[in-house]
Amino acid sequence: MATKQKVQLAIMNAVHDLPVLVARDEGFFLDEGLDIEFVTTPGMAQVTSSHEAHWDAIFERPLDTEYNEGGIDQYRMCEWGIVKRAVECTAQGLRPRRIVALGAAMSSFAIVVRADSVVYEPEQLKNRAIAVTPFNGSNFTTLKMLEGFLAQEYVKTTEAGNMPKRLEALRKGEVEAVSLMEPWISYAQKEGLRIVIESHSTRAEAAGDELDGPTLAAMFRAQAAAVELLEKDPTPYVHHLVAETGGLLEEKDFQTWRLLNAPPQPYTRERWDDTYNWTRKWDMVIEGATFETIVDNRAWE
Repeated sequence: MATKQKVQLAIMNAVHDLPVLVARDEGFFLDEGLDIEFVTTPGMAQVTSSHEAHWDAIFERPLDTEYNEGGIDQYRMCEWGIVKRAVECTAQGLRPRRIVALGAAMSSFAIVVRADSVVYEPEQLKNRAIAVTPFNGSNFTTLKMLEGFLAQEYVKTTEAGNMPKRLEALRKGEVEAVSLMEPWISYAQKEGLRIVIESHSTRAEAAGDELDGPTLAAMFRAQAAAVELLEKDPTPYVHHLVAETGGLLEEKDFQTWRLLNAPPQPYTRERWDDTYNWTRKWDMVIEGATFETIVDNRAWE
């Protein structure tokens, strides 16, 4: 049984938060005795999102701002993005957060080019601009996908706004490629764009120190129950993703086979070492962090 009376739980891009949305819709949080306030913040997958994500201001983005001001207790994001925020928040004098789980949603990302592009394989993206969301999943996963094909100095990332804006930049020839997540990969396929490479990207779960272990455990059990439903048949919940396109994509055009989810798990020391050292290799996080100071698996204690 949860011990915190009210939990403020963040919802952003549906592909990252689908187990949370399903757990909410199906009453799994209530089944665990949880009183949840769902806090919706704009994300880069939403056609209505107007906020800009810049390289030098990650803590000024809507979700980060809401968390820092105390309006959110718990949220999830791409694994490397959570690592960066958990490591650097203290150095910037911001509200602390810990990694409390390896998250449920393993979202697909894809690097996409125009149908008439000369790029057919990852090697041909050498020194070509790829639009990403800085220090978020599309950024990190783009680097992960390309480092097996190109040396670091030849991978060129840039920013061009949310998913619809970066697709517009692609069509205008302002960038050679874009990094997309669902539902925008399905939309790109519908529009006849070319997928060069794609991969899954795991979420990490972050929480403030005020949120106790039993409450987190109950939240993760609710997500695990949602994952069971999604693994059996995700189609009843596709509307959450399609809605983010504002009518540009229909449910029949969404590629459900890309959805991949698993129950939240403890965040291991080995996982921390691999992820933090990789992020340091790309000079995307400050040095000096340790497993003991950043990770807290209190939901499993």
